Amino acid sequence: RGADNEHEASRRVKTELMVQMDGVDVDDEEEEDTNEDEDAEPKKKKTVIVLAATNTPWALDDALRRRLEKRIYIPLPDGEGRAQLFRINMKGLELHSDVDLDILATKCDGYSGADVASVCRDAAMMSVRRIMEEARKKGLNKDAMQLMLKQQKEQLYGTAVSMDDLLLALKKVNKSVSKDDLERYVEWMNEFGSV
Repeated sequence: RGADNEHEASRRVKTELMVQMDGVDVDDEEEEDTNEDEDAEPKKKKTVIVLAATNTPWALDDALRRRLEKRIYIPLPDGEGRAQLFRINMKGLELHSDVDLDILATKCDGYSGADVASVCRDAAMMSVRRIMEEARKKGLNKDAMQLMLKQQKEQLYGTAVSMDDLLLALKKVNKSVSKDDLERYVEWMNEFGSV
């Protein structure tokens, strides 16, 4: 709050969020204090957990950072995590028998979960790209290409994603987190993190 480039509405939203976080316990305690009927069952205390995530923890307002008691750094996925991400993102797609997710996981060291998802989306579109390339070679215009795609729709659904498709997609999708970024996260965690 208070930065030169901060919009007034943004400042008000942050202030209201912090006021609400501070007041979560107060309302429950006041209700319990005003409950004078001794025969009535005491109200159960409600637990409220605020969970937040950010890719730029260093941009957090100091006051908000103090209210977030546990600050945990979640590193990039390891090899096993990346293999699992490939499984999750390729769920529902037919994979060719030559696909080895462990090799892919090794090849994309340093990739984030979003990067792995991009690789999977790109690989899943390879069959469509092959048909479009074939149409371009035939010199078909846009309408003729769309007609060709409709005619070959069933062929597209039956096309398994191959290891070659995934490796080609991996060459096209670069990792989005640099070593400098990772060092910055670790530095922030060393200074403000908690476990």
